[in-house]
Amino acid sequence: MSHSSQESGGRRLDRRRFLTSAAIGGATIVGASALGGLDAESAFAAPMPSLHPAFPAAFAEGRIRAVNRGVLDVAGSHGEHHLVQLTNATSVWKLRATTAEAIEAGDGLYARGVTMPDGTIAADAVWVNIVNVLCTVRGIAKDRVHLAHSHHELVGRIVPATTTASYLGGAPTSDLSRMRIGQTAQVLGAWRPADNHIDVARLTLGH
Repeated sequence: MSHSSQESGGRRLDRRRFLTSAAIGGATIVGASALGGLDAESAFAAPMPSLHPAFPAAFAEGRIRAVNRGVLDVAGSHGEHHLVQLTNATSVWKLRATTAEAIEAGDGLYARGVTMPDGTIAADAVWVNIVNVLCTVRGIAKDRVHLAHSHHELVGRIVPATTTASYLGGAPTSDLSRMRIGQTAQVLGAWRPADNHIDVARLTLGH
């Protein structure tokens, strides 16, 4: 066998060893720091960095059909089918950083990781029920904000100690008193399958 063939075979073996160790819960994937942050904004950042030139970032989105021993069976929005493997290093976001136990069948999912040889995605980060929509503020109450998005009415739930607002590009603040009816708001949060409302993480106002 030539030196180049041995080198190529070694690279394949290293890649397989890397992905296998990730899938069985090794420390090779170091949570969301491997490919980028876990915060909600990171889910929509582009372009995303790769973990390594040999391991380009892979993504999956859709509705979780089943959760089986750390593997999420996901039906994609356009007919795709994904298997997403969680590891002991996978970072999970569901309005805030949480654990894999918070993930349920019926949840929406956006996942980032690396593709294993069998096509499964070993996830470094998973965002559950994440939404990012441009809305108009239609009503304001103590614990919720009524929104309009593409002729649909939405309810955003204000979550104490979690919901923040950013005014005119300023730093996030828990002070929502400057929000006004008629304002445009970019709403970042977590969809609630039970009532179709949104738990609001961030309202970006005044753009």
